[in-house]
Amino acid sequence: MNLEVLSISDNQELQNVVIDRIRELINYKNLEPNDKLPSERMLSEKFNVSRGVVRGAIQKLEFYGLLKSIPQSGTFVANVGAIAMNGIVDDILQLEAPDFKALVETRILLELKTVKLASLRRTDEDLKLMKSALNAYAKKVLNNENAVQEDLLFHLAIAKASKNSTMNTFMLSITPEIITNFTKYHVCDDDLAISGIQEHTDIYEAIKDQNPTLAKEKMKVHFKTLYQYCYNK
Repeated sequence: MNLEVLSISDNQELQNVVIDRIRELINYKNLEPNDKLPSERMLSEKFNVSRGVVRGAIQKLEFYGLLKSIPQSGTFVANVGAIAMNGIVDDILQLEAPDFKALVETRILLELKTVKLASLRRTDEDLKLMKSALNAYAKKVLNNENAVQEDLLFHLAIAKASKNSTMNTFMLSITPEIITNFTKYHVCDDDLAISGIQEHTDIYEAIKDQNPTLAKEKMKVHFKTLYQYCYNK
């Protein structure tokens, strides 16, 4: 799994431009409900932005139900009335970029749920993905290298295993900002990385054993420092 590290603050304005332009295509009947959206490449060329910006805009519109993705078919305009669609887009464009503490708090709330779902729904392929991320994390930590990205890739693998596409998309949307700001805000000290290996292993084993209660408890242990950061406990 590769993770493209982008800053939400750097890209939100461009994503909003793309969202507004897609809205215009729908309002002016260039796109009708159930029409297939042009490819990311075509939209990036049309709007003169990167494909990553287009992808982020599409993910937001999917999250709010204005677009829908059908595997192996593409992304389509949802059957939403013009008044509702414009109201939702206005709300999206007025959203402020979340502060870092809010992102971390959101991550905690999401992951306590996704880890339980992953315990119930994980496949052997999901376990392989988690184990790969766990091994990559441990290797970097033991070599005294920064392993923040590998840490979060492990958690993204858990989100994927939850089989909840909305939670997975939400995790994907907030993860890049968390990665780029962990060091800036001094959330986790380097000496916690070693203990993180065992904590990740405990979470993995609970998911492997399909024990959602234990998996949630092990995730809470892993998030002890994040709890302290968010709530000053």
